[in-house]
Amino acid sequence: MANLSTEFAGLSLKNPLIIGSSSLTAKIENLKKMEEHGAAAVVLKSIFEEEITSEFDKLLDEIDPERNIDENLDYYDLKIKQDNISNYLKLIKEAKAALGIPVIASINCVSPHEWIYFLKVIESAGADAIELNVYYFPADFKRSSADMEKRYLDIIAKAKAEANIPIVVKMSPYFTNLGQMIKDVADTGVDGITLFNRFYKPDINLDTNELVHASVFSSEKDYLIPLQWIALMSGKVETTLAASTGIHDGAAFVKLLLAGANANYVVSALYEKGFSVIEEILDYLESYMEKHGYATVSEMIGKLNESNISDPKYYKRAQFMKYFSGKPDVL
Repeated sequence: MANLSTEFAGLSLKNPLIIGSSSLTAKIENLKKMEEHGAAAVVLKSIFEEEITSEFDKLLDEIDPERNIDENLDYYDLKIKQDNISNYLKLIKEAKAALGIPVIASINCVSPHEWIYFLKVIESAGADAIELNVYYFPADFKRSSADMEKRYLDIIAKAKAEANIPIVVKMSPYFTNLGQMIKDVADTGVDGITLFNRFYKPDINLDTNELVHASVFSSEKDYLIPLQWIALMSGKVETTLAASTGIHDGAAFVKLLLAGANANYVVSALYEKGFSVIEEILDYLESYMEKHGYATVSEMIGKLNESNISDPKYYKRAQFMKYFSGKPDVL
């Protein structure tokens, strides 16, 4: 029988399948089912700095619409933060008590201030690792790309310096020099990097001429973006890598391991196919390994990364020369 175990971000996992952060991972009953179906680790629903700030702004609108100085504002600010953190710590503790697999807490932040304190209390609640989800929307004309990248790296470095448990950074693909930025994040000493985050997308309803939500789920081809960048970075950064976005079946899951992922996050497939998709993906992985003579997952990881293929330029090609030459399936 194939050995599916792997290492990611300092965590020993029974297999490479991690459940990514979503509303599904905010409920203990769901977490138990995920473990029963074979998940190796879970990332709890993120706690959002933006959400807490928005809640505070909404309260200000209700009690002080003119934004006059109110001596109670500090109290309200602190109370909202404490309530949110208290609820999140409760989720961590309950998840740790209910599960036998690693529990990863997730922080979505844009500033390095009180989040350093939050890291400490999350760690004390028993989380096995912390996923740090840092993001700035790249449309601030007052900031240079270098300024935004420095702020990003400063947050990560401070978090790494304070935490005593593994730190995983979930990155965006929106950087001027993405490869260098991935290396810079790895050089901060983080224990793992997840490529890539998936963001909210607006759409336009042509019947009503209104903005609407685009699909919140990934598509089955979205895995190609993390596949390319994991293949390019695998073996070139001093940290472990995980793939996220577009993993809907066993075939995509296996391809990402071959590209160099140490583990893969699954989310949208759970909403669309149910928790049984976890077993389906792992069954596919095991059958693939047996068919191709892999005794362990570690033998597969990075087998087809840029460093291990005969012509590595294909991972960097920008145009479709072969496609339009009549041989679309042949590199």
